[in-house]
Amino acid sequence: MRILVVGAGATGGFFGGKLALAGRDVTFLVRPARARLLQERGLRITGRGPEEALRPRLASPETLAGPYDLVMVTVKARALPQALDDAAPAVGPGTAVLPFLNGLAHLDTLNARFGEDAVLGGIVQVLATLDPVGDVRLLGDLGDLTLGEQRGGSSARVEKLVQHLDVPGFEVSASPDVLGAMWNKWVFISTLGALTTLMRGTVGDIAEAGGAWLGPALLAEAAAVAEAAGHPLSERRRSAVTAMVTQQGSTATASLYRDAAAGLPTEGEHILGDLTRRARALSVPTPLLDLAVLHLRVHEVRLDR
Repeated sequence: MRILVVGAGATGGFFGGKLALAGRDVTFLVRPARARLLQERGLRITGRGPEEALRPRLASPETLAGPYDLVMVTVKARALPQALDDAAPAVGPGTAVLPFLNGLAHLDTLNARFGEDAVLGGIVQVLATLDPVGDVRLLGDLGDLTLGEQRGGSSARVEKLVQHLDVPGFEVSASPDVLGAMWNKWVFISTLGALTTLMRGTVGDIAEAGGAWLGPALLAEAAAVAEAAGHPLSERRRSAVTAMVTQQGSTATASLYRDAAAGLPTEGEHILGDLTRRARALSVPTPLLDLAVLHLRVHEVRLDR
């Protein structure tokens, strides 16, 4: 099975790297600057246990030849349009396209480009970042990959992919309701992202300052949107997220906050902006999430200036 990983950042580098280390046929589609670095240093996964390194097989938009059996899309939302142009030669009639972006807006884009039957739903959970020298640095032991058919249920295609992607280093599973799983993750990252972005601190900092009420209030808004869209959170999931966003002493932050704090562009529109747009369409009030969206839009205005 030929696998193309579009992007080799923290997410693509981790999952694609683990697959390649296990002997799977993996090629990374990367831009020139990332290609040069990977050619010089190799792909390195560090931070938990012994460092793992490999010389990855690389392709550029000019050299890419398809089709591939599986195309894993691991770029951030801002890079998606260009990434799809670059990856298009890899997608043939039998190719499965598996995206790992946050939220759901990317599914509309992918479905329009490649057809809904070609595109799977997917979510990943990994605590990782690219360090200053470009290595994938793990910040925790979490590593999970979930995939499924957008229409729900099971399929031989998904079962085959799960078997092929089952390698040491992360857990892989099929979901009969992958859209529900994607909504669950979206609610969580929206809650944590809005919380730490608005308060400019860690979950523990916010709790210590008397703000333990804010996380559950943001969660209530996000969960209401999910329920109105037909994907309600279970009480178990709601309790788990509540505990996470109110935990005393927690150092947890969201990538939205970390990117904003570093003066970088964020995925604010893809994660929070799209959620609040759906809320308007469903007549669900989200005043706190709206405030977080405005906060991030001001950040983007300053960057553009």
